[in-house]
Amino acid sequence: MQPMTMAEKILSKNSGERVYAGDYCVASIDLAMVQEMLAYMVDTIEEIGIPRVWNAERIIVFFDHYAPAPTEESASMHRKMRTFVEKYRIENAYGINEGICHQVLSESGRVLPGQLIVGTDSHTTTYGALGAASTGIGLTEMINVFESGTLWFCVPHTLLFHVEGTLGPYVTSKDVMLEIAGRHGTEIAQYKSIEFSGSCVSRMSISSRMTLSNMAVEIGGKFGLFATDAATHDYLKKAAGGAGSSMAPDPGASYEEIFHIDAAEVQPRVACPHSLANVRKASELDIKIDQAFLGSCTNGRHEDMAMAAEILKGRKIARTVRMIVTPASKKIYLECVRDGLAEIFIQAGAVFTNPTCGACFGGHMGVLAEGEKAISSSNRNFKGRMGHPDSEVYIASPATVAASAIRGRITDPRDIR
Repeated sequence: MQPMTMAEKILSKNSGERVYAGDYCVASIDLAMVQEMLAYMVDTIEEIGIPRVWNAERIIVFFDHYAPAPTEESASMHRKMRTFVEKYRIENAYGINEGICHQVLSESGRVLPGQLIVGTDSHTTTYGALGAASTGIGLTEMINVFESGTLWFCVPHTLLFHVEGTLGPYVTSKDVMLEIAGRHGTEIAQYKSIEFSGSCVSRMSISSRMTLSNMAVEIGGKFGLFATDAATHDYLKKAAGGAGSSMAPDPGASYEEIFHIDAAEVQPRVACPHSLANVRKASELDIKIDQAFLGSCTNGRHEDMAMAAEILKGRKIARTVRMIVTPASKKIYLECVRDGLAEIFIQAGAVFTNPTCGACFGGHMGVLAEGEKAISSSNRNFKGRMGHPDSEVYIASPATVAASAIRGRITDPRDIR
């Protein structure tokens, strides 16, 4: 039989038929994740008259984009969501104190290798770090999932990004993704599955892999997948109490294209406004910033906090810079408090916030004024993403964000002594 990629394997398993790239199938969904977009689904669900959801245990609800609710409108959204959760007896609903959907769901032990997961957030691709085929879908598609537990797919072709070698000091998986986006643009993987492999990838922590899977969608990816290994199983033992099953492509699987990256050549990178493809070396930039944001579902994990704190310890943030530090989950928040990272951030002059999406998309805290510039460890720098349409967002790693906050200008973290 023809060898299979990870996407082909998972869609075959969930559709009950052997399918390959280009085939169409209807597949059963293992988990459906919704956040504030649920509020926009409720009226349609009630109008259709869906008496019960397909499986209340497999639907996960999060309050994260506007947490706590900053406006009357978002407060009304949250009330609508809570009413829906009670009516349909959805027990897996995470309140405003828990954190960002992608991080919390990964920590919960619900995400397992080989699953097919959909969510009403484009960065649902994050769960590919644990060997799950996960992707963002629209509200109409999610309503169909709520009713039937299934969804149709065209099996995507797969691109392989093979990363060999060792990353240098203060060079991270975020820099690897910015390197990819800078080289190949943001359309290279439109409706394609991405697999990551190589000696560099095998040494990455699950947190670092999650950054790559999270941003797979930024180059168009339908899925952003890693084969499971010892690191995956160790993570799942802590999160789920078990090692989980293995998931990997077959030897000889067919890839549409294979891209090779030498990790030693990757340097701290920055995506400049207003595109993830507009990538420059951090060392080439000398741009004054007004705000630095460390957080988001891309880089709000403990290892991100620890790297930034290492740079900030004993130093002060530039007087002209506002720095916001937002852990991605309650678990990470508590870890930062227990191991002293929160104190380092506060003593350096940062604001240490509750776990939430926060400043990432300008809908909550840290909104930028006209003409202001921010460096952010998040995932998007579209025009107006974090506030005023005439503000600017520069995307970088946690290390680059921290170094830039100290200098008040975009700075290569290797230059901080």
